[in-house]
Amino acid sequence: MEDLCNWLALATVHGLDGLKFQRLSEQISVTELVKLPASTLRDIGFTERQAHILAYESKAKVDSALQWLAQADNHHVVTYLDPRYPALLKQTKQPPLLLFVKGNPQILAQQQLAMVGSRQPTPTGRKVAQSFAAELSQQGYVITSGMARGIDSESHKGALQAGGLTIAVLGHGLKQVYPASNKALAEAITEQGALVSEYFPDVLARAEWFPQRNRIVVGLSIGTIVVEAGLKSGTLISANLAAEYSRDVFAVPGSVYSPQSAGCHALIQQGAKLVTSVADILEEWSFFQKSCLTTEPESEKSTETDLFARQLLANVGDEVTAVDLIAQRAGLAIADATIALLQLELAGEVAAVPGGYIRVRSA
Repeated sequence: MEDLCNWLALATVHGLDGLKFQRLSEQISVTELVKLPASTLRDIGFTERQAHILAYESKAKVDSALQWLAQADNHHVVTYLDPRYPALLKQTKQPPLLLFVKGNPQILAQQQLAMVGSRQPTPTGRKVAQSFAAELSQQGYVITSGMARGIDSESHKGALQAGGLTIAVLGHGLKQVYPASNKALAEAITEQGALVSEYFPDVLARAEWFPQRNRIVVGLSIGTIVVEAGLKSGTLISANLAAEYSRDVFAVPGSVYSPQSAGCHALIQQGAKLVTSVADILEEWSFFQKSCLTTEPESEKSTETDLFARQLLANVGDEVTAVDLIAQRAGLAIADATIALLQLELAGEVAAVPGGYIRVRSA
């Protein structure tokens, strides 16, 4: 319990993410860090405000979080060093120091696809979001989104109706449901997936925090599907983040006269994969799809290798990446990574070049 209290105390410090914590932990333990006076915290790089919060204001927030944690068995806190913390999220630029979870934290480690789009979708957009989410759920993918009005909500609903799993990443604490009209949806996601937030449970929604949660939605996922988006839509932030993280971006086209599709068309012009069906998405990972659809039992080792390969593909980008770095990012042994990379090369997904591997993009 003391260890959790220390993590919660650190999480009250705005701007202290997982990577910064990792650098600090090389010099001092968590237990020692939270006991330092404000003056010493400033000496080791904390700002005046950060030092003040950790030294004088963190206890009340920690106590409130512990009360929330004790309220239900499905309330969890997943810290940066917790085995349940998603490996893909650790590879982003600002991985959260910890995650508050309401639901099943185990699914955070499963293969996820992000679905994002307009908050004012067309009827066609709603239908596409629901049907894509349902089909992808049936293929074994977890559907991850932000539970906003529009495409986000329709994506969650599609996964739930198909009996699949879905994760909603929120831009506020888990004591609140926003928008309030999604209360029933939030409860369903809790039962059939998880609500996730980097914010303390009693933190209320603020407009500037919603773009921040997008980095988690994308960071959890091996690819991002954009169903409808305007040219100046916040959805494009998610798509740009996915490209920055070397994750696949899929865009559903629409009418050239529809402003809701203008953002998708721009993404396609910039290199996103145009998709009109779930089959188009699965084609991008045809090597994995063959493994998923096989009717004959495979060996346990083969199944593990396929899973390793999926993890690795998300960590190979357009620039040359060394094998040991790819393995480290994916949290795999170098031997396992080498075998999986060889299979990916044979499948035409990556190419071996001097110094490591690069991603092979579809034409």
